This record gives sequence, structure tokens and C-alpha cells, in this order.
Amino acid sequence: MHKTGPTLLLTRPEAQSQRFAQQFERRFGSGWPVVISPLIEIRLLPFDPLPEETGDLVFTSENAVLAFAEQCPAEGRRAWCVGSRTAEVAGAAGFVAMNGPGDVIGLIDFIKGDGGVRKLLYPHGRHRTLDIAPGLVSAGIETVSFIAYEQAEVAPTDDAVLLTSTDAPVLLPLFSPRSAGLAARAFGDARARFSVAALSTAVAEAFTRPSERLAIAGRPDAEAMLTALAQLIDAADMG
Repeated sequence: MHKTGPTLLLTRPEAQSQRFAQQFERRFGSGWPVVISPLIEIRLLPFDPLPEETGDLVFTSENAVLAFAEQCPAEGRRAWCVGSRTAEVAGAAGFVAMNGPGDVIGLIDFIKGDGGVRKLLYPHGRHRTLDIAPGLVSAGIETVSFIAYEQAEVAPTDDAVLLTSTDAPVLLPLFSPRSAGLAARAFGDARARFSVAALSTAVAEAFTRPSERLAIAGRPDAEAMLTALAQLIDAADMG
């Protein structure tokens, strides 16, 4: 099936798209056509000097880890990370990474459960699906929030435009409401027959283009997204 099957269209930033393409190949085998067309480019931003008395870090994305580490040494600081991938990047950067449950709401409870956190630095992107700071502050944890990077919109590649201009079947995994909205706009005139795997219901709702099939991941992580894609592939086989 997959030798002549749908094309996997990846719209995350280049590094994340390349990694997911490798995960997809490990799960489903080689030979699938893949088009990588990032609709977001991560640009690190300078930030003001931090308070002298700094506490732990809280990271809700791997991009936040990289943006912070670019300007401030880890120095063995403790970092509360939303999930395993962010924790992996934080550990590699020299932080003492605390591996959270995989979602932002769960991360708040994870931090509160420690009982000893009094102050957090919260570097984040210009665009956020959910601001973690109010939940931490309401728990009595002082949270210094600041923008460390931006997610700049970029145009789709020629390959992506060509792919979606036909009625070809396309597998489209979407990981955030903003990326889903950007994809809907970038492929607004598309004729492609999209099968969409969405990280959440909110992500699915942000993709306003018609789709032949939709699967929503059971958890907010790459493995669950691969399972959602498997559901779409199985449905296409049966159809």
C-alpha cells in the first residue's frame, strides 16, 4: 500500500519535521513519499538580564530550552519540563531535567506536588497555546515569564504547493492550533484530499480546510500522533 500511498506532509520547523519523518519511517517502514515544508521558523530573541536570585526553570517546549541555553548557561539548574522530549533536550543542555506528564496542565500539578518550588523562570515563545504562569502564581510560586523566541510564519515550499494543488491523498499531522491555522491558510486553495492527525480537539478545530478523515491523538506526544496516523492509514486501506 505505502509504495503508492498518500504523501506525508510535515509543516513543523525543519528539525522537528526531520525527526518526525524518521519516527514515521521506523513505525511504518521506508518508501513513503514525504514532503517537508515548515510553516514556522524558530528565531531566538534576546531577553533582559534575569534577577540575581533565580530559581528553577520551567520549559513547555524544546525550543524554549534551546533559546534559554543560548544566552544563559544551565549550570546544573533544575528544569521542570512538560514531557520526555523537552526533558531530553534540557538534560543534554546541562539542566537537571524533571520529566513532566506530557501536558501543560499536568505540569502545573507536577510542580505543585514537589512542595518546595518557590520561584520559577519561564522562558517561552511569542505564541503560546496555554500560559502556564497564572496557574503557578495561584499556587504561590513566583513566576518570571519572558519571551525567548518567536515562531515566525514562512511560506510553503514549491513542493508542498505542487503536492496540494492536485487531488493527491495527503497525510497531514498537526501539532498546535497555530500551526493548524497556518496550514489552513497556506493551503487554502488546495485540492488535495487531506487525512489529518491532530494533537488535540483544539488543533483539529483550527484546521478549517475540508478533510477526508480526521484522527485525534490520545495523548499530546509523537507516539500518539503516529498511532493517529495509523488509524488514518488503516481507514484509507479499508476505503
